[in-house]
Amino acid sequence: MLIRVPRASEVRSREITDEELYLRRREFLRQSAAGAGALAGGLLLPGLGGAVEGAPAAGEAPGAVFPLSPFSTDEETTRYEHATTYNNFYEFGTDKEDPSRNAHRMRTRPWAVEVAGEVRRPGTLDLEDLLAPHAVEERIYRLRCVEAWSMVIPWLGIPLKDVLERLEPTPHARYVAFRTLHDPKQMPGQRRPILRWPYREGLRLDEAMHPLTLLATGMYGRDLPNQNGAPLRLVVPWKYGFKSIKSIVRIELTRRRPDTSWNISAPREYGFYSNVNPEVSHPRWSQRRERRIGDFFKRPTLMFNGYAEEVGSLYAGMDLARNY
Repeated sequence: MLIRVPRASEVRSREITDEELYLRRREFLRQSAAGAGALAGGLLLPGLGGAVEGAPAAGEAPGAVFPLSPFSTDEETTRYEHATTYNNFYEFGTDKEDPSRNAHRMRTRPWAVEVAGEVRRPGTLDLEDLLAPHAVEERIYRLRCVEAWSMVIPWLGIPLKDVLERLEPTPHARYVAFRTLHDPKQMPGQRRPILRWPYREGLRLDEAMHPLTLLATGMYGRDLPNQNGAPLRLVVPWKYGFKSIKSIVRIELTRRRPDTSWNISAPREYGFYSNVNPEVSHPRWSQRRERRIGDFFKRPTLMFNGYAEEVGSLYAGMDLARNY
């Protein structure tokens, strides 16, 4: 079954960020970086002059043009309305449709990210200050992802390693821990003890430094919708979706492996690594086959979600059934 990707004009206006606000934000970021000569590669928005590299993926906004990452797949892109209305974001409810119904109440500006732990440059940074040095390096990453279902999403973002290197990890840093906003007034799901709030996730440092690990600020050529983790989320495409923590407010580099929310809640079912592995079954179901949203039939699950060539070396010699 083929999935038809809608034109931008077919996206319901209530689901997207206002186009003028989106373009002004990108223009601000790019002009800030231009003062340092960062536009030498010619990655410009239409109307600012100069060359343009790459093109928006199907379904993306026509106003913003970013280069396409070499990691991108040529598989059919998931429809925007599927990717933004069928989500797991328990801070807004446990039903798949709850985030798109309830997330509008969350304020994403201003937004600050605390940086702590084993870094030489700790502190609390405004989101734009955190990302501005890398604004012109943002790329479209059209990646296979396991969110609520299997999807192919054109993310807009930068490698996490670019930010971590700027923060200067100390030699003692071995892991990266992340934390989501905790605000029950804005996030009604946090009023119930579904998980131990705030939501926590973590990666090994070498996983975090892999060029496929993204800090995403947008999707389909627009800012992230709230239900998809605005204004800043992690994307780790070879792991199950709950590893890709949303609405990040804290990044901490640590010596010891951090606790993670689902591993705290159900350690037998959710391990720290949570790599997509068809050979390791969840205690309550097989993971050998998956269903891509919009499709009727299931397809074989690929090792590391199809990114084995890129990330398999990270786990060389490990027992992946034990380190699940």
